[in-house]
Amino acid sequence: ADAKLNQAYKDLVGRNDDKGRKLLQVAQRAWIAFRDAECAYTTTDSEGGSIHPMEVSQCLTELTDQRIKQLTAGANCREGDASCASPDEDGDLND
Repeated sequence: ADAKLNQAYKDLVGRNDDKGRKLLQVAQRAWIAFRDAECAYTTTDSEGGSIHPMEVSQCLTELTDQRIKQLTAGANCREGDASCASPDEDGDLND
């Protein structure tokens, strides 16, 4: 999942000007911090148990897959399409 995430990020970086690249970099760093914190929080009940590493891995993969879809959608936006900057609210990220 990480390789796909990195590729989706690179594809989107290439479509932005300097300002957009900087903003995307800040957003991506914040998202990584969020992902890691979210998975630490949601798996805290199993911490210390043998299943904990698997739960963390599943969480990281799930959130990373969602982010890949977001970045890929952003890379496929047409210029001027304001609705394309964020994922749909109808749950398409959970497909």
